[in-house]
Amino acid sequence: MWTIIHKMGSPPWFFRFAGTLIRWLLPAVVLLLVVGAVWGLLYAPPDYKQGNSYRIIFIHVPAAVVALAGYYVMAIAGAMSLIWKIKMADTAMRAVAPVGAALTFVALVTGAIWGKPTWGTWWVWDARITSMLILLFLYLGVLALFEAYENKAVAAKACAVLSLVGTVNIPIIYKSVDWWYSLHQPASIKFTGQSAIDASMLYPLLLMILAFYSLFAVAVLLNMRADLLQQHRNSAWLKEQLLEGN
Repeated sequence: MWTIIHKMGSPPWFFRFAGTLIRWLLPAVVLLLVVGAVWGLLYAPPDYKQGNSYRIIFIHVPAAVVALAGYYVMAIAGAMSLIWKIKMADTAMRAVAPVGAALTFVALVTGAIWGKPTWGTWWVWDARITSMLILLFLYLGVLALFEAYENKAVAAKACAVLSLVGTVNIPIIYKSVDWWYSLHQPASIKFTGQSAIDASMLYPLLLMILAFYSLFAVAVLLNMRADLLQQHRNSAWLKEQLLEGN
């Protein structure tokens, strides 16, 4: 475990590793997105109540699920930065924040589009939507803190603290439909019991969630490599790796 952490904390090793992983992941991302989107948007049957308007679920749910998971990734990186002072953890936090913010924004926008035909309104201040909006502000807050301090070590520490404090919001998002009255329906996908969604809709939805996880990984790795290029642009190891095509 410590060997892995030590390697991940090495910019030269990580830069090479990320480049290799991206080359493997990119074709998988494209394939998963195309197959999942075509399956869900064209071949899954219409819902017996919502008709075809429910199909936005194949974008809305994956974006929301990965946005929540991404925050945990950012918080774990923040904890590693505070505890072990690993600079690559700071780079990871900075890389995750814009991707997580974009996914949260997509989840909010697609939710509003879905809400209009379903609820008759674009927006309601129910617990799920409000806590998702807070998640967006948390991601943006981390981005703002990184830019607010000239001393990047101080900025990273402030971002790590905010990331860890913000994890309180994640279980609230998950359980909001159970704890308070909400227009949102309870979770349709269940890992301990039968899912409330038919298999003909569930399988393309799971495929799209996997596609969004893969897309998230690629975007974060690209952000981290771009950050390393900026930080170490004059380093001999970076010039050597770029000449090798890494």
